[in-house]
Amino acid sequence: MPPTTASESKVAPRHPTTGCSYGYPNEKAFDMSPHRYAPRHPAPAYRRRNGSFVRLVGVVAVLLFILFYSFTRGPSSPPSSAALSFFSFGLLGASPEHSFQLETVRYYDLSNVQGTARGWEREERILMCVPLRDAESHLPMFFSHLRNLTYPHRLLDVAFLVSDSKDDTLGFVTRAMEAIQSDPDEQMHFGEVSIIEKDFGQTVNQDFQSRHGFAAQAGRRKLMARARNWLLSAALRPYHAWVYWRDVDVETAPFTILEDLMRHDKDVIVPNVWRPLPDWLGGEQPYDLNSWQESETALALAETLDEDAVIVEGYPEYETYRPHLAYLRDPSGDPDVEMELDGVGGVSILAKAKVFRYGVHFPAFSFERHAETEGFGKMARRMNLSVVGLPHYTIWHLYEPSAEDIKHMEQMKREQLAHEQAEKERAEKAQKVKETFADTTGQWEKDKAKMQSLVVQEKQETQEAAGGDAGAAGAAERVAEGVETPTADSGEETGDTP
Repeated sequence: MPPTTASESKVAPRHPTTGCSYGYPNEKAFDMSPHRYAPRHPAPAYRRRNGSFVRLVGVVAVLLFILFYSFTRGPSSPPSSAALSFFSFGLLGASPEHSFQLETVRYYDLSNVQGTARGWEREERILMCVPLRDAESHLPMFFSHLRNLTYPHRLLDVAFLVSDSKDDTLGFVTRAMEAIQSDPDEQMHFGEVSIIEKDFGQTVNQDFQSRHGFAAQAGRRKLMARARNWLLSAALRPYHAWVYWRDVDVETAPFTILEDLMRHDKDVIVPNVWRPLPDWLGGEQPYDLNSWQESETALALAETLDEDAVIVEGYPEYETYRPHLAYLRDPSGDPDVEMELDGVGGVSILAKAKVFRYGVHFPAFSFERHAETEGFGKMARRMNLSVVGLPHYTIWHLYEPSAEDIKHMEQMKREQLAHEQAEKERAEKAQKVKETFADTTGQWEKDKAKMQSLVVQEKQETQEAAGGDAGAAGAAERVAEGVETPTADSGEETGDTP
């Protein structure tokens, strides 16, 4: 279609048509009145002098500020370094600590965050990780232990992960930590406290039978590994030298456990974990069987399992014949004796933070036929890190009765109730007999005394009667012999007859 003319088009032309030819102005386009412009006169002398004075004052002020800034930086920072730092806005300097002066930029030297045997003297910070699920009933005991830890609280950061809980675990933790952090005693205050909530779809119940049932072990431990990795990645900071994992249901542990484990200066270290039992079950029992040394039997077993299978200790389905840390305990043994391990339990783990920075984690998949803490130990050993346990250094886990224990306790309770009922009935019967024949002995004594009195009285009467008969017989004999004459009784009249 041919283009339309300017009068027909609805779009304004690119260049005005009046006064221009082909887009260029014509001769009259720049005609302006001469009175609009005037020649520029030079500035007065006094104005030039004022401007020079202002500039001179500004330069002097800047020099004085630089001089003051350089002397207030301290002896470790020379004036040249201070001036360089000032003019570079803190982004240039002679040393790394002076290279970043902006508040949003931080410098960390991780070569100084290694973890040593006496970390409390070197001001080494510990991250304490506590995974929680429906743990409200155990939290009072846990916070009692937390308050009593002897490691400096200001160097101890605590991170909680609350997941898949139906009780008030989250509320209890929040209130308890607020109470600790507001304690008048500042030595009770911890460094940084993180409370994280994240669900992972854990459906296994928290009772002993469900948690420790064989069928639930593989899936449950993989989800627990995911939870541990989430908690660690959210809470670990560049300045942490150690990471301490602690279960909330530990009943008894030394208050110096952090220093005791740290003194061994190992990459990963765990104590021995037992649990108390009722007397009818033997009084005590090894609890954590996840701390072990590898065996040829277990390696051969792993070759026969599927790639996604997870070996768990303490179940007849997997006979590994591994040396377990728990079974080597001697109550009188040296608590500093060490035992090299391949797998570790998760009740209480102290690890250097560099272990996790190297890439070791809690596998949420089957790593060499293991997952979670046992897989963590295997992975650390694969990276040539030291993993040890202390067979004679023991902490005690809370006793949780199994289904068989509960049945046995219920049977014992029924037997105890039956025994108590029998004793009660026996006592009631004895009381009834006592009340019925309460004065038997007293009445018998009274009757006995009365009978004795009657016997004595009868004897006396008999003796008296016998004495009277004997006197009458003697008188009769004397009359018969003429010795005596009969006399009249006092009631008879004597004398002359009328």
